[in-house]
Amino acid sequence: MFCANVKKMVAILSIAMLSATSVVGCGADAKEESKNVDKGTEAAEEIFTKGVYVNYAAEAENPEKTYFYVFFGDGSGSIEDGVANTANYFECEQKEDSVTFHIGSIDPIDEEFKVISCENGIVKGSFDDGIELVFEPVEGVDVDTFSAVNYVNEANGEHFVYTDANGWSVHYNPELIQVNEGGPITTFVFTGESAGTNMITVTYTVDDNAEGIIKTLGEPYGDAVTYSEGTFPGTEDVKSYWVQSAPSTDGSGLYMTAVARDYMDGALVFEFTEHMGEDEEQNYLVSDTLAEIIDSIEFLDYEE
Repeated sequence: MFCANVKKMVAILSIAMLSATSVVGCGADAKEESKNVDKGTEAAEEIFTKGVYVNYAAEAENPEKTYFYVFFGDGSGSIEDGVANTANYFECEQKEDSVTFHIGSIDPIDEEFKVISCENGIVKGSFDDGIELVFEPVEGVDVDTFSAVNYVNEANGEHFVYTDANGWSVHYNPELIQVNEGGPITTFVFTGESAGTNMITVTYTVDDNAEGIIKTLGEPYGDAVTYSEGTFPGTEDVKSYWVQSAPSTDGSGLYMTAVARDYMDGALVFEFTEHMGEDEEQNYLVSDTLAEIIDSIEFLDYEE
């Protein structure tokens, strides 16, 4: 379980943080071609095109490839740290031998990257500090879904991180969990063998408060539920409301647990749907896998 304050989805990073995106169309051939194109045509002169590049110091031996520049293909992108799980928006203007980055969405800082060479898609150059840097294309990734932290975690055999737009994040095992997003609802579905559907449904709603939502979830079960209060996971002093049903008697072993807290202008609810079969080892794996998700929750501290 990681610390209680989640990093911002779009954090203000240090200018020194560098990242990666794919470079296509640079080098001598592209520059020669650009001479035959009207100077107003930027596409032929682009050094970086849509893609992901990993960024590191040219002098580094066995560099840790954890910083990335993600170019969206429209003159904007993000600088992502795969260790700190932070991202910083940028816009850029490309010339034949330099790129000016406007880093940050609020009071952006301008940084000029001067290109030294561009060969086989690998771009080398430096910012004002003169340190030679390498931008190396990352193959086989989708710009629209790329996550630096998950890319790094996958390489290290670690769990993935899901970061929600509403300011919370959790870790999950991608080998056993499938994440589905749909507006204010996110589901984490267990994909291993089990007695039935096992999943967590996370909902952010402004239609009711946490206590009211928990009572609504418990109503269909009548007297077969228990209610309790406690501290919400990932926090030290946030009140939470719980409801848990007894396993069904129809042979399916279905039972439900939910926890909710008041959050922003509404409530955040984690509802567990599980089936308890006859295989105890299988049951433990399901419960542990889902528990790891809620136990790892972090919240963005808006005051920082």
